[in-house]
Amino acid sequence: MRRALKRELNTDAALVQAIDLTPMLDVVFILLIFFIVTASFVKVPGPEVERSEALTAELRKPAILVAIDQHDVIWMDKAPLADNQVKLALSRLQAENPRGGLVVQVDNRASIGRLALVTDLATQLGISDISVSTLRD
Repeated sequence: MRRALKRELNTDAALVQAIDLTPMLDVVFILLIFFIVTASFVKVPGPEVERSEALTAELRKPAILVAIDQHDVIWMDKAPLADNQVKLALSRLQAENPRGGLVVQVDNRASIGRLALVTDLATQLGISDISVSTLRD
């Protein structure tokens, strides 16, 4: 009788000493979800451009980001675009965020005609909030 009682006490003690990891895993997954949701993902249009300086500037959070490099190549989503692909790419990005504005990063050595092409196509699509990215003094 005494041996059976000792066996029962030993098995009960082993169950009590086990650590339940379920709440800790729940907290870890909640933190992971929190960081994924709150992380800001910045879309880079393509190459780094040498922007012009401006006397007046204000910070904006762009929804559609377009870059024009020194060779007059238009970049969106890290890919160069031909002239006939720009309107389609702009409409796709506008569909993803219809209330967002357009920010164009233009290199100092790019021609003004390329900037005019992008802004004209954007206004044809109904994008009215168009900005040119500059350096702050």
